Amino acid sequence: MKFNIVLEPAEEGGFNVVVPALDGCFTQGDNEESAVENGKEAIQTYLEGLEKLNQIKSRPDAITKEVEMTF
Repeated sequence: MKFNIVLEPAEEGGFNVVVPALDGCFTQGDNEESAVENGKEAIQTYLEGLEKLNQIKSRPDAITKEVEMTF
């Protein structure tokens, strides 16, 4: 599986990393190499979270409900 990542120079140094295909998936790194490695780790963690969520939803005894939030 391949994902595009976007590296942007951070004001404080290093790089911010965003994974456009995965909403809310981002990280950072001190240099380009560490930013790419941290990006890979962020993608893996994100996908593992989705897998756990799917496992919860697929359990026959689990009840899932959608809730609406208003502020």
